[in-house]
Amino acid sequence: MTAPRFAVERGGAASRIAGIVALILIAFLSTFPWWADSGWMREFNEMACYLIFAMMWNLLAGYGGMVSIGQQAYLGLGGYVLVALGNFAGLNPFLAVPLGALAAMIAAFPISRVAFRLQGGHFAIGTWVIAEVLRLTMANISAIGGGSGTSLIALRGIEKATRESVTFWMCLAAMVASVGLVFGLLRSRQGLALLALRDSEVASESQGVDVARTKLWVYVVAAFGCGLAGALYFLGNLRISPDAAFSVNWTAFSIFIVMVGGIASIEGPIVGVIVFYSLNRLFSDYGTWYLVGLGLLAIVVTTRMPRGIWGTLSGRLDLHFFPVHRRLSVDTPAKEVRP
Repeated sequence: MTAPRFAVERGGAASRIAGIVALILIAFLSTFPWWADSGWMREFNEMACYLIFAMMWNLLAGYGGMVSIGQQAYLGLGGYVLVALGNFAGLNPFLAVPLGALAAMIAAFPISRVAFRLQGGHFAIGTWVIAEVLRLTMANISAIGGGSGTSLIALRGIEKATRESVTFWMCLAAMVASVGLVFGLLRSRQGLALLALRDSEVASESQGVDVARTKLWVYVVAAFGCGLAGALYFLGNLRISPDAAFSVNWTAFSIFIVMVGGIASIEGPIVGVIVFYSLNRLFSDYGTWYLVGLGLLAIVVTTRMPRGIWGTLSGRLDLHFFPVHRRLSVDTPAKEVRP
């Protein structure tokens, strides 16, 4: 009898079809500045920023097991660095966007030394406190408008059509890049270490995983993504204030997006942001009742479908558009028949 053959599978027909559809969709979206209304592009820009932010929160909490409610700290830093470089350093704001994200990433190194002293719920509350400290700090700096904020005046010399088109393309590119970055990281050896760390720090360390280093790199990558989302958001908004930049609503909405869509999956935040924005367009005029509705929906989904909409669907249909897990397939040859 011939011994069975083993193979490790990483994808399938669904992921290949999803890749083709994604390329077509990206190509279609890239044509928006030539024919779409300005309002549509602004809506997409905001949606893209929320998706990037939710992706980073999902990477940190869903895959890394580090639940933070203070990631708006890095979103605000990215936005304020953008405004400072544009208004005071005379740098083109479009070029300042990646520098804002880079500044947020650099700030994550010293901040992590404080945050990582805490565990569990203390870590979550501690990150919120850090974000509040940054909010109060920015509110007391008069050069950047203090508590009332300031406008991004560096874009005054750029035509509105050019500004809107470039901002849209940058948001689209950043959204695609963030999904690709998370996908690439999770398929790497660092991704395996991250999943092991989420399940058990003690067990993963016993298997040779550098826990401190793994936690640091995922925290820093998430900070970079949040800073990028913040820089892009306020590039399109043209005005920044401490209450808007460091609002806990950023994390609250991202938690809603991830939990409803499906935590610990790449497809989950994509589904979640579509649900979130659909509800926002339909029911935002109801004020506080709209927020109550979002909370009730989150409770219903998490109790009925703990893995979220996409997690439940993919579990039943075995459907994975972004496969990050390895599967072992066994090919058992037919028994050899001798004459």
